[in-house]
Amino acid sequence: MPQFPQSMRRTAVLVAITTILPSACAAPADKTIEVGKQIYADRCATCHGVNLAGQPDWRTPLPNGRLPAPPHDASGHTWHHSDAQLFRITRDGLAAIVPGYESDMPAFAGVLSDKEIRAVLDYIKSTWPQQEREYQRERSRADTES
Repeated sequence: MPQFPQSMRRTAVLVAITTILPSACAAPADKTIEVGKQIYADRCATCHGVNLAGQPDWRTPLPNGRLPAPPHDASGHTWHHSDAQLFRITRDGLAAIVPGYESDMPAFAGVLSDKEIRAVLDYIKSTWPQQEREYQRERSRADTES
């Protein structure tokens, strides 16, 4: 077996670290986002829109007093909430965050697993511009520190 100079071995290791490792590490995140996108399409898009745009006039109450489904894109307020809040709203319903509030959105506990809920939220967050993602990341960090 030929012996390569140490500098060539270092170069080979660096090439492996900078090309192979990142793609191997990125695969699960990309897979999670794809899974979340599919679950969103199956479970959420009917109300929140295929492109996350929400229902028209989402800030104006309906005749029953409830609000239409808000957008989950950057034009909405989803990115204003921490990961913990978004997870609880999705799993337990909006009343888990705002006691007594009635919403047309069902709670997904027992329908989606915690992992599936997180995948949907990861998909939604992946569509936001950098500024909104950073704001939401800081909000989540502050929520875990309190």
